[in-house]
Amino acid sequence: MKTFKSEATTQSIHTQSMAGKLCLSALTLAIVFSLTGCDGDDGNDGVAGAQGIAGVAGTNGTNGTDGTNGSDGTDGADGTTGFAAATFILANNGTDNAGTVDLIDQNAAKLKTFNSGANEGVAFDGLGNLIQASDSGNGAISTVCQVLSRADGTMFDSNRDRTITGSTTTLVNPKGIHVSTKRGLIFVADFNAMQITVFGATAAGDATPLASTVTDAKPWDVTYDDVNDRLYVALTNGDVGVYDNYVDGGFVAMPTRTITPSNEAGEKISVNIHGIAYDAHTNKLVLSDVGSASDATDGALFVINNASLADGNISVARSIAGPASMLGNPVDISLTGSDLRVAEKSNDAVLVFSNIFSGASGDISPDSVTATIKPESITETVMHNDMADVSDSYIANMPLMAVAVSSNPGTAGPTTGQISRLNAPLTSELGNFNANQTIESVTFDKAGNSYATFDNSTTSTGGIVIANKVAMHRDGEVFTLSQDSIISGSNTGLISPKGLDVASDSGLVFVAENNAATPGILVFSTCTTGDASPLITLTPSNSARPWDVDYDVVTDRAFVALTNGTIAVFDEVKRKLMAGMSVITGEDRLITPATAGTAFPAPTNIHGIDYDPLSDSLIVSDVGSAADATDGKLFVLNNAGTSSGLSNVSVNIAGPATMLGNPVDIMFTGNHLYVAEKSNSLVMRFDNILNSPGGDVAANLSYSFTAPESVAILPAWLNH
Repeated sequence: MKTFKSEATTQSIHTQSMAGKLCLSALTLAIVFSLTGCDGDDGNDGVAGAQGIAGVAGTNGTNGTDGTNGSDGTDGADGTTGFAAATFILANNGTDNAGTVDLIDQNAAKLKTFNSGANEGVAFDGLGNLIQASDSGNGAISTVCQVLSRADGTMFDSNRDRTITGSTTTLVNPKGIHVSTKRGLIFVADFNAMQITVFGATAAGDATPLASTVTDAKPWDVTYDDVNDRLYVALTNGDVGVYDNYVDGGFVAMPTRTITPSNEAGEKISVNIHGIAYDAHTNKLVLSDVGSASDATDGALFVINNASLADGNISVARSIAGPASMLGNPVDISLTGSDLRVAEKSNDAVLVFSNIFSGASGDISPDSVTATIKPESITETVMHNDMADVSDSYIANMPLMAVAVSSNPGTAGPTTGQISRLNAPLTSELGNFNANQTIESVTFDKAGNSYATFDNSTTSTGGIVIANKVAMHRDGEVFTLSQDSIISGSNTGLISPKGLDVASDSGLVFVAENNAATPGILVFSTCTTGDASPLITLTPSNSARPWDVDYDVVTDRAFVALTNGTIAVFDEVKRKLMAGMSVITGEDRLITPATAGTAFPAPTNIHGIDYDPLSDSLIVSDVGSAADATDGKLFVLNNAGTSSGLSNVSVNIAGPATMLGNPVDIMFTGNHLYVAEKSNSLVMRFDNILNSPGGDVAANLSYSFTAPESVAILPAWLNH
């Protein structure tokens, strides 16, 4: 028997089917909302009842009851702790990665890798250079120049970098290191030598230590309080040796006191301290203890309050240890504010503990864990000093600490090789340093280290003496390999170097090589030493011989003073170097100083040069005839960035009242011009030089000085 469904019945079934779909959608949404942690939606209304059969007055069905509310979803997982943006260097020391360092961000994400060839402690100097210890072969301390700007995967390069190593250094197993930017010193914890070894930050080669301090136990790490001259040494017997007045006291031999981390009962709890960090703002020490090197679970962290006065068994302010902490062999630590980063070697991780100074002691989990293979040391990268180099006058009326002048008499005498510091008003000498060479020109980097060219006419060899902290210290001292270094040798091309300029943030020193056969501007790394080759050479046209150079880092442009009376301009120097060029032949523009459209008559012999970026002006000195003590001149040329060919000077200072005979060097402060006037044995200052009326005007200030060869200003900020 065939059965027929009425239209009403069919409509009812369709309605129920649609309602079922709606219920399914609602259930799906409920599940979605539950997973996202939101409140569940109300249930859908019930399905309406079916109508009666056609022809019969059926009644509408009643609405179903509302569904129950969906349950709340589970809470989402906590997000990772937010850390302030920063970068760090992480040294590796595993079977396959020893000798490499990684640049990592605040979350320990790897940005790039550099092959330093060293495997132990890392630190930064004030110029952005990486200092690293190594005990993989002979003990060594390497300086890697401007590591942050080096390409991913590149390696240590002796033409850019330098190393302290050799039997005279006494280095055996250097581990942790600390660099004092204020004093220019490297403190080295030498484990098996059982001593703290100290070198000047610009030392290189087989240098004798500046000082060595025997420790009570094998040291692993060291930190130094620059302000209070206090050295803290992490010892592997679980103690911390403290040396007050360490440097000023002549590198004192015995610790002033010993700190022993202890519990509240005064019982020693430290075993084998490795990492050490000092927070000067809170006067707290943070220590890492590896316990047994073969145990991947017994590491610990300790916080010591009132570190500058702590003595004996000190109850720690906080201790962290246990399985949740993941501390096994925390070989090094780095403190950024209150965030402590730990190089955890046995568990292959970088750990971060936020707010290390506060919170309960115990088995505390790190706030961040990043897997990495056998980390050995970690340090935060140091931002460059944001001031301009001493030769770049970006501040008008720059406050000066002193004015540096080198002496180069025709016949060797007491001042030969001397770099003196005069006060800014040119009324007295503040101190002096002897470079032990016949100095031509001197300038300084942003750390206060001096760079002085020298030559020897008898041997036809020249070079650059790089001396540590001459701008602020070293009064009455002489060059020593314990602190200083030399660039010299046949590969350098230095025969008769004259003026020079340093670009600190680029790690480059520009040298005017004046010899007749191979004249040019030779550009070296500020970190190299010995018989290094130039990174790039700028060769003026027509074999013109340079006497001085000023490089402007902002425009990447080198202005070169030529002894034929012209100025060569080389554009995009660093860009071309980074692109792989090693020689630039021919200048981009040649400027000839002129008056009324006519070049100055011979003899013209430009020596000193200084570019002022604020006014786009060039200031140059012309010695005229070297045998004439009356024909010197000072010029100012406007629009130096674009000038070419004959260029009229805006200021011309010359004549007997000026006392300009052989103005061999100049340096501009942003307002005043200092001049080394060699033939008349004077250091002079011409004020407000850019707006000078010119003519036969006397210097505003002068100081008698034996055969001044060069002059450099020393801004007051250098001593901060």
